[in-house]
Amino acid sequence: MTARPPSIPPTPPGSGGRPGPTGAGEVPSTFRPDAPAPVPQAAGPAPGAPPGPVDRRPGAGRRPGHSSYGAPPTPRAPRPAGTGAPAGEPVPERSAGGPAPVGGPPPGAGAVAVPAAPAGTPEEAPAPEPARPAPPLPEADRRRLLDGAHHDPHAVLGAHPVPEGVLVRVLRPFALAVTVVAGGLRARLRSEGEGFFAGVLPLPEVPAYRLRVAYDGGELEVDDPYRFLPALGDFDLHLIGEGRHEELWRALGARPMTHQGVVGTRFTVWAPNARGVRVIGDFCYWDGTAFPMRSLGRSGVWELFLPEVGEGALYRFEITRPDGSRTRRADPMARRTECPPANASVVHASHHRWRDQEWMAARPGVPVHESPLSVYEVHLPSWRPGLSYRQLAEQLPDYVRELGFTHVEFMPVAEHPFGGSWGYQVTGFYAPTARLGTPDDFKYLVDALHQAGIGVIVDWVPAHFPRDDWALARFDGTALYEHADPRRAAHPDWGTLEFDYGRTEVRNFLVANAVYWCEEFHVDGLRVDAVASMLYLDYSREPGQWTPNAHGGREDLDAVSFLQEMNATVYRRCPGVVTIAEESTAWDGVTRPTHHRGEGGFGGLGFGLKWNMGWMHDSLGYVAHEPVHRKYHHHEMTFSMVYAYSENYLLPISHDEVVHGKRALVSKLPGDWWQRRATHRAYLGFMWAHPGKQLLFMGQEFAQGAEWSHEHGPEWWLLDDSYHSAGDHRGVRNLVSDLNHRYRTTPSLWQRDTVPEGFAWVEGDAAEDNVFAFLRFDAHGSPLLAVSNFAPVVRHGYRLGVPDRIGAWREVLNTDDRSYGGGGLGNPGRLAAEPVPAHGRPNSLALLLPPLATLWLRPA
Repeated sequence: MTARPPSIPPTPPGSGGRPGPTGAGEVPSTFRPDAPAPVPQAAGPAPGAPPGPVDRRPGAGRRPGHSSYGAPPTPRAPRPAGTGAPAGEPVPERSAGGPAPVGGPPPGAGAVAVPAAPAGTPEEAPAPEPARPAPPLPEADRRRLLDGAHHDPHAVLGAHPVPEGVLVRVLRPFALAVTVVAGGLRARLRSEGEGFFAGVLPLPEVPAYRLRVAYDGGELEVDDPYRFLPALGDFDLHLIGEGRHEELWRALGARPMTHQGVVGTRFTVWAPNARGVRVIGDFCYWDGTAFPMRSLGRSGVWELFLPEVGEGALYRFEITRPDGSRTRRADPMARRTECPPANASVVHASHHRWRDQEWMAARPGVPVHESPLSVYEVHLPSWRPGLSYRQLAEQLPDYVRELGFTHVEFMPVAEHPFGGSWGYQVTGFYAPTARLGTPDDFKYLVDALHQAGIGVIVDWVPAHFPRDDWALARFDGTALYEHADPRRAAHPDWGTLEFDYGRTEVRNFLVANAVYWCEEFHVDGLRVDAVASMLYLDYSREPGQWTPNAHGGREDLDAVSFLQEMNATVYRRCPGVVTIAEESTAWDGVTRPTHHRGEGGFGGLGFGLKWNMGWMHDSLGYVAHEPVHRKYHHHEMTFSMVYAYSENYLLPISHDEVVHGKRALVSKLPGDWWQRRATHRAYLGFMWAHPGKQLLFMGQEFAQGAEWSHEHGPEWWLLDDSYHSAGDHRGVRNLVSDLNHRYRTTPSLWQRDTVPEGFAWVEGDAAEDNVFAFLRFDAHGSPLLAVSNFAPVVRHGYRLGVPDRIGAWREVLNTDDRSYGGGGLGNPGRLAAEPVPAHGRPNSLALLLPPLATLWLRPA
C-alpha cells in the first residue's frame, strides 16, 4: 500500500474563493435578496478609473463592458458571507481563462448591457406596457425558492400558459424592474417583492422571449434559464439509476452545449438527499438565489441550463441539506478545477487534436504480459520542479526514450488539495491537477509521449477520499459517497473516507472514472492504489471494529464486485489498456479473469498485472545485508520463483521504497561507495532478468543517494560535470539504458513471463558463493543465461551447466563494464561450451564472475 504522510493540514478558509469566517463550506441561511443593500452604482467604471480588461475566454460569448448575468451591473452589490470576500466589497473575477477585470463586475453569461438613456433623450423603442397582474405566488413556493429548498423551480419560474394568456415569473435579486421582450412585445412585469417579478402576457402560447433586467444605472438583456426543457435525456437518467452509465462524465457535471438553439452550459449533479440545489459562480457574484436547479425525479440528479455561460466560468453547487443548512461544494464530476488551494470547479470543453493515431491503432496488439514492459515511475510536479505539462512534454519523452523504458507511470494526476499527499488524496477524480496546466495541456503531454513510442500509466485511487467539507464528504448532507456505517466509512490509516462500493451510483462514479482516463486522455494503463485495503473488512482494524460479511468472512464482497466490474468494463471498452493492482497480500486470483473461480470461491479480480511486493521485500532485504551474511538469507532471493506463476507480476522499486526513512536504493546497500554502486548495478541486472515486468522510480536510474522529496525531486546536479562523482552516476544511468534496450530486443526476457516454461534454474543453491544463475526462454526456446555474483570477490572458472544444443555463447551485458563505473572484468569474445557435466546438464561454461556483478549471455 502506498506510504503517506501521517496527516494532511487543513485547508485554509477563504483561499481561492473558499468559505470565510462562517466555517468551511457553510453558508449562512439568513441572507435574503430583500435585505438592505448599498445603492447600486452605474454599470461603467468610476470616473477616472481605468476600464476593465476584456474577457477573452473561449465560448464566453461576452463583449467588453458586459455586466454580470443575474446580478446588478456593479461590483458593489452585497455578497453572501462565506464566499471568500467581505460582504459589500467589490468582488474581482477569478477566471481560469482570462485576467480579472479591474473596477468592474465579473463578466456575465452573454448578458447584453443596455445603457440607460440620458435625461431628456427619447427612447428609440416604445416604452413597455405593464403586464396584467399575475395570480399571487404561494407563500410556500416563495419561501422554498428563497431558502434554496425548491425541488422544481421551473414549475414556478419561467413562462406558463394560463387562461388569461401566458404567466411569466422571474426571480432577480436587486432588480428594479424586469421587462419581457418577445418579438414586438415589450411587457413590464410587476414586482412581487423579495426579487420576484411576474405578470400575465396577452398571448395565446408561450413565445421565445428574453428578459430586460433593470438596475440603477443600466439594464441587462438575458435569456431566462427557466424557459428551457431539461437538457439531460431519459436514457441518461435510466442508466444513472441503474449504475450503468459508462460515460457518466457526458451526463453529469458542467457541459457547454447548444440547447434549444441557445449556447450555454448544462449543470447537473447527483445529490439525492438534498432539499434543494443552486448553481453559484463568478457569473452571479457567487449568489445562487436566482439559479435554483430542478430535481429530475427519483434519479437524484439536479439540472439547470444557464444560457451563454461559457468555458472558463468558475462554479460550485450550493446544496441545502436535509436539516435545512447549506453547504457549497465543488463539482464531483468537474473536468477542470482551479489551482489549489483554490477549489472552485471550472467549466471546460476540450479542444485538443490528437496526433497519436499510430500508437492507438497498434495498442490493442500483443497482450501486455507477452510484451516488453519496463516502467519509469514519475511524480510529475517534482520531476523537474516548476515545469508545466507542456514544458514536460518537451523534456520527458526524450529522456525516457533515451533510457529505453517502454512506459512511464505517473503518480496520481487527479486533482488533490494537498501537494504533500503526492496525489493519493483525491478531491477531483475527473480533473487533472491544475498545478501544471489545463486538461488539454495534460493531453498534450500524453500525446507527446505516445508519438515518442512511450506508453502512459497513471495511478488511480478508488480506495478512499479526503474529508474536505467542500468536496465529497457527506456531499448532500448524508453519507453519500462514503459508507453509511461510520466503522466502514473511516479509513483507519490515513484519516480519509472509504467509498461505499455497494451503492450502484458510487460504483458507477468510479467505473466510469476509470474509463474516462483511458478514453478521454488515451492513457494506456491504470495502476490501482491500495487494493488490499479495499478487499478486507478488517484491514488495519482490531476485533470489534469490523463486521463480517454475509458469509461470516473478512472479505469485502462489494469491493470485490466493484473491482471485477471495473476491470471487465475497462478491458471491454479500451483494448490494449492494462490494469495493475498494488495488492500486498496473497489474495487468490488478482490477475485471473473474472469468470474463473479459485479455491476460495471468488472469481478472479481481472487485473492484468500485480505488483510483486513479496519479491520487492525479500530481494531488498537480501542485498541490504553485508555480503558475509547473505549466505544466511540466500533463499530470500529464490523464494519468489515458488509463486512466480500464481499471478502476472510486475517487479516494483517504487517511490514507497525511497521515502520515510527507507533510504534510496543505493543507500540501502552496505560497503563503501564503489561496493554500493556495484551492488546497485548487479541488483538491477538481476531484476531485469527475473520473470516479471520492471518498475523503477525516478532518481534510482542514476543512483541518487538521498531519499526522494516531493519538494525538489531528483538530484539532477549529481550528473553535472562540475560534480566530482558525476561519472559514477552517469555510469549507472548508462547501465539502465542498456538494460532496457537489450531487454526490449530479447524476447526470452518477456515473452514467457507468466508460464513456467520460460524459466529454469541453473544454480539456485550456491549460498556460500552468493551466486544465482538461471535461464530464460522465448516462445521458440532460445535462451538467455543470467548470472549474478553478490559477493565482493572475483570468481575464476566458475562452472555452470548450459543446454547441450548450444555450442557457443557470448556476453551481451556485464554490470561491471567500465562504461557503467565497474572494474572492466568479464568474458570477452566467443565462449565455447565444454562437454563437462554440471548442474544436471552434459555441457557447461567456465566463467569469470566479476565481484558484485550480473552477466547476461546469449547463444553466439
